[in-house]
Amino acid sequence: MILPTKHVSPDRALIGVGAEVLDILKRPMTMSRLWDEMRGRRSLHAPIDYQWFILSLDLLFMIGAVDFDRGLVRRSQP
Repeated sequence: MILPTKHVSPDRALIGVGAEVLDILKRPMTMSRLWDEMRGRRSLHAPIDYQWFILSLDLLFMIGAVDFDRGLVRRSQP
């Protein structure tokens, strides 16, 4: 689930989805804008559920990769 396995491909594992989220987050965005960008990227090859998207954000938040402030999701500063 978090990492790819025999039955979970890298683009479906939470770490892979999170990497894609970080790639999209070049500037702070609202949750809805981030979700729209993610759906646009994945619409053809591997669509994901909103719940899976939220779980990837939860993982990124727990490891300190993203912050949520004033309604915007942004990359954490090192």
